[in-house]
Amino acid sequence: MDTLLEAKAILPRIVELRRRIHAHPELGNQLPVTTASVLAELADLGLEIRKSRKSTSIVATLRGAGAGPRILLRGDMDALPMPENNDLPFASNQENKMHACGHDAHTAMLAGAARLLSQHRDSLNGTVDFFFQTGEEGYFGAKVVLDEGLFEAPESPDAIFAIHITPLLDSGKFTSKPGPLLAAADSWEINLRGKGGHASMPHDCVDPIPVACEIVQALQHLVVSRIKLSDPIVLTTTTIQAGTTTNVIPEVATLTGTLRSTSAKSRKKAHDGIHRIATQIALAHEITAEVNVTLGYPVTVNDTEFVHFARQTVKKTFGEQAYIPMRSTMMGAEDFSYLLERWPGAMFFLGVKPNDPSLAAPCHSNRMILNEDAMAEGIALHAQIAIDYLNQGD
Repeated sequence: MDTLLEAKAILPRIVELRRRIHAHPELGNQLPVTTASVLAELADLGLEIRKSRKSTSIVATLRGAGAGPRILLRGDMDALPMPENNDLPFASNQENKMHACGHDAHTAMLAGAARLLSQHRDSLNGTVDFFFQTGEEGYFGAKVVLDEGLFEAPESPDAIFAIHITPLLDSGKFTSKPGPLLAAADSWEINLRGKGGHASMPHDCVDPIPVACEIVQALQHLVVSRIKLSDPIVLTTTTIQAGTTTNVIPEVATLTGTLRSTSAKSRKKAHDGIHRIATQIALAHEITAEVNVTLGYPVTVNDTEFVHFARQTVKKTFGEQAYIPMRSTMMGAEDFSYLLERWPGAMFFLGVKPNDPSLAAPCHSNRMILNEDAMAEGIALHAQIAIDYLNQGD
């Protein structure tokens, strides 16, 4: 069985599906058009369909001939709230919505794997769940279905796997690493309250703006002086809001930003530091500070043994040079992390760099495009991972 050859054979219909999804991007946990497109593509495969009650996520289940283990393959379906500036015949037709992170390709590749594996149902020693997930872009879509019990026994997988595209890696190449793959992502807000008044008489006021600036500098010092380089964080101030005109000292200043961390230890140390710095600097200037940290996705941690297994599958299927070890944790975040907290598995990145390297733009760019031919490798890896995992006891 040559999964790559079979993937290339069905690639045209998968490209068409990806373009249809790309043209009509949807946000959040309610993706009726996208989910309908997926269900239509799966309709002739004889799969069992389970639907989320709180989102439009679906799980399509393929039961093989044997009573072996169960593996879940995941593809996310939602887009980003941003404009697309690509001149493509299938560019987004929805204002300020774009598939800039490749979820359209993730969805299409997973549907392709479902089609490919359905043709080999009788040779599968176990069960494959194809999880088409909503709400990855900040809407906690994976957590939603976990909390509603969509994967509770007897529907629990034994292992899980996902592919994420990257337009900055050569097409058809894969990369990943054991342990922390992606960071935890939290957001924070600091509200400073002083005493407003006339800009000509600052001695009668308590100006929160210089205090806000001092806090920003101190937060950067926290990163370089209190956090180990081997357990890094990225702490970024992204907005400072204060004042309305040139001759008024405002009463309130607000700072917001994000925190990325690669372990529970560095995450807690950063949380404590944000609270300590903001409140103590404010106190020194007779300002009150209210600090709020909102938890986002946890660290995405790949299972070491599963990474080794999947790496061997990549090399066996596509050749030794197809796998490039990832050297360090990426500071992006993923809600696949919630599933990896429950079950062993891994996420791998698939290179989809355009044929013209000058057109390569990163995920979340308004000009992100991808080499659709590389989707064949994604389809094939999904399928081969499932085959090898289910039949590894043979």
